[in-house]
Amino acid sequence: MEGGADITLWIAFTAGILSFFSPCVLPLIPSYITYITGLSFGQLKDAHPDAKVRLAVLFHSLIFICGFSAVFITLGAVAGLASFTFQEHLREGLGWVQKIGGILIFLFGVHMSGLFHFGILLGEKRVQIHNKPHGFVGTFLVGLAFAAGWTPCIGPILGGILTLVAGTSGGATKGIVLLSAYSAGLGVPFLLSGLLFHGFLGFFNKFRKHIRILEIITGVLLMIAGVLLFFDMFGMLSGYLYRWVPMTG
Repeated sequence: MEGGADITLWIAFTAGILSFFSPCVLPLIPSYITYITGLSFGQLKDAHPDAKVRLAVLFHSLIFICGFSAVFITLGAVAGLASFTFQEHLREGLGWVQKIGGILIFLFGVHMSGLFHFGILLGEKRVQIHNKPHGFVGTFLVGLAFAAGWTPCIGPILGGILTLVAGTSGGATKGIVLLSAYSAGLGVPFLLSGLLFHGFLGFFNKFRKHIRILEIITGVLLMIAGVLLFFDMFGMLSGYLYRWVPMTG
C-alpha cells in the first residue's frame, strides 16, 4: 500500500474523524476525558492547566486510544484474513464480493444520512464500566469498552470500512493498515480535545448545532464510497492521484 496516493487509506482516516464528530461521540468527550483521567471538570477547563494535568490527560488519552484501536485493528485483521481466505478458494467470486460490499456501504450511507433507517443499525448497545479500575489498566479497559459498545453512530461508518476491507484484496495486512488509519482518525481529535480542553468546550458549543449536517455529509460520502467499490473505481482513482499528487520519498 503506497501512503498518500492510496485513496482507501484516506477514506479510512476521514471515516475515523467523522466518527469522532458523530452525535453519539462528540457530546460525551468531556465526560470520557474526566472519567479516564480522574480529573475534575474545573481542572480540565482551566485555560492554562499545569504540567501535571497535561501529562495525566496525555498519557490516559493515549492509553484510551490504544484500547479502542486494539479492538478496531483486530476487527480489520479478521475481516482482511477472511476476505483473503475466501478469495483464495473462490477467485471468480471476487467481483461479486466487491459488488455486495459496495451495496452494503451504500446502505450504511443511506442509514447515516437519514433517508431511511434500518432497524438492525438502530439498537444502542453500550458497554459501560461503572467502576473504572485505577490507573492505566482501567483506562485501557474503558477504551476496549468504548470500541465494543458504541454502535448507533460509529457502527455504520466502521461497518463501511470493514466492508471495504472485505471487498478489496490485501488480506490481513490491508485490514490492519486501514483500521489503524481509522483509529488514528478517531484518536487524534480525541487527544487534541483533551490537551486543549478549554478550547474544545468553546468549539463544541458552536459546533453542536451542525452535527446533523455532518451526519448527512457522512452518509453521502459513504454512499459515494459504496458506488466506487461497486464499480471497482478505487484503482482508477488511485492511479489518478499517483499522476497528480506530488509523491516524496
